[in-house]
Amino acid sequence: MIYIFLAPGFEEGEALVPLDILRRAGQAVQTVGVREKMITGSHGIRVECDITIEEAVIDGLEMVILPGGLPGTRHLQQDADVGRLVDYAFQNDLWVGAICAAPSVPGSRGLLRGRRATCYPGFEEECAGAEMTGAFLEADGRLITAKGMGVATEFGLKLAGCLAGEAGAERIRAAIMCR
Repeated sequence: MIYIFLAPGFEEGEALVPLDILRRAGQAVQTVGVREKMITGSHGIRVECDITIEEAVIDGLEMVILPGGLPGTRHLQQDADVGRLVDYAFQNDLWVGAICAAPSVPGSRGLLRGRRATCYPGFEEECAGAEMTGAFLEADGRLITAKGMGVATEFGLKLAGCLAGEAGAERIRAAIMCR
């Protein structure tokens, strides 16, 4: 199971584009509302989540995805259950994807120490101990980070490739007409 955490003020494209790509890749993905089932993004788009954070379980968890956006990222940082699941993912060598401001979520927990990562400019200081590359997309082991909404498609394709294989990601790339 893959969880994409949505908190009020999340960046819609950074959540929904990877969600679409992962489902095209045949992956079991659930949107997880932080404290609510209906979550409004940073641009006023309301999304009904599949489950709430209270319903999230660790059995069968393969990947967690943290979209950026403000104040969505701050809500993710402050939520104890999100923190518990992010910690679990790192402790159990599961896939973790974070885009835009969201690398600051594991960064604020000390989970990026010694890892290469990227984020939206201005959030580097919140990624304690990470080697911030400034790249649009960065992969370090099972950690995938991306700079912002403009690379949401590449981010989604990279996440799909992690679970469905590069050939599967390339088939989706061709089908969606992405260079």
